[in-house]
Amino acid sequence: MSYRFADRLANPHRSFVKEILAVTETPDVISFAGGIPNPRLFPTKEIAAAVEKVLGQDGQSLLQYSTTQGYLPLREYIADRYRRKNGLKVSADEIIITNGSQQGMDLAAKLFLNKGDGVVVERPSYHVAIQAFGMLEPSISAVPLLSDGVDPELLSRACGRDGVQLFYAVPTFQNPSGLTYSSQRRQEVAQILARHQVVLVEDDPYGDLRFRGDRQTPIWAEAEKAILLGTFSKTVVPGLRIGWACADREVIEQMVYAKQATDLHTSIFDQRVLYQYLVDNDVEAHIAALAQAYKGQCDQMLASLRAHCPAAVGYAEPEGGMFLWLSLPKGLSAMRLFDLASEEKVAFVPGQAFRCDGGGDDAMRLSYSTLDEAGIEEGIRRLGRLIERELAD
Repeated sequence: MSYRFADRLANPHRSFVKEILAVTETPDVISFAGGIPNPRLFPTKEIAAAVEKVLGQDGQSLLQYSTTQGYLPLREYIADRYRRKNGLKVSADEIIITNGSQQGMDLAAKLFLNKGDGVVVERPSYHVAIQAFGMLEPSISAVPLLSDGVDPELLSRACGRDGVQLFYAVPTFQNPSGLTYSSQRRQEVAQILARHQVVLVEDDPYGDLRFRGDRQTPIWAEAEKAILLGTFSKTVVPGLRIGWACADREVIEQMVYAKQATDLHTSIFDQRVLYQYLVDNDVEAHIAALAQAYKGQCDQMLASLRAHCPAAVGYAEPEGGMFLWLSLPKGLSAMRLFDLASEEKVAFVPGQAFRCDGGGDDAMRLSYSTLDEAGIEEGIRRLGRLIERELAD
């Protein structure tokens, strides 16, 4: 039997990422590929206690249908934390609970994109965001990242084109590059988007995982039209799939309508369990411990790169998050290295996965989040040996 699928599914990015990540499923592979939290750091006992508590207190209601916008006390918690940590003026009415922050991308695309409209992304950009926006069949263009954020001149030029509706960015510990926008660059981006009346979709899954430098205020605070996405996947656990979108009430109302047509509401059971965990535990101490653990893993990767990789391999030291971005010497192919590394039981994601416009074969993303120091050391040693061999040929 042959099915006729919609044109929007003819997305080469989807199959590319699937094939690249398939190799990481082998248990003996040292994987730098998956940008996922370290399961050894999950608050398993505390979550179990929260499950028992909410079931005992209010089991019937939390197993029932619920409201689309999300559990009000959880939205109030998020709004209050924004006020305390970032100085943002946010109310619970300006927040919708989503199935991970990725659903926030999907809802933003549904609200603002017609087929053929323009979306601007960073180069490189988060590959799943490219997939999410691509389902609406827009015209996607990319603006290169500099050392302190997106190139402002090229961003202005891209946003000035007819039909551009959205700019998607991860300004803090960017996926895949790991870089963070400077304060000046954040202000410039807000001004450029306001001038061209382009909506900012600011994704901030990693902002709390800072282990160096000073905390940055989201661009959302100064942007005229903006959606700020957040998630508990990186700071608590990803399996609950609790994220959120923060925007003007007018936008949230439309997101509620779009979400109703998708899944009615995010699991109220998961929302209640998460909220109970948040109010019963010292979450800030937990997040600080996470950041310190990732700092140790990042420092180990940096030390291993210095010890085992040729000086021609470029990388910057991240201030937080989960990723390092390696620039390869001229003539080396990330895809060829990926194939060779697979034979050596080590995996990473080649740069092509993060490009919507071709290219990227001169770079790779490494994640240090799930490996111990010995695994990081051995994996980088294998990669360094392969790179040296390729340079010598």
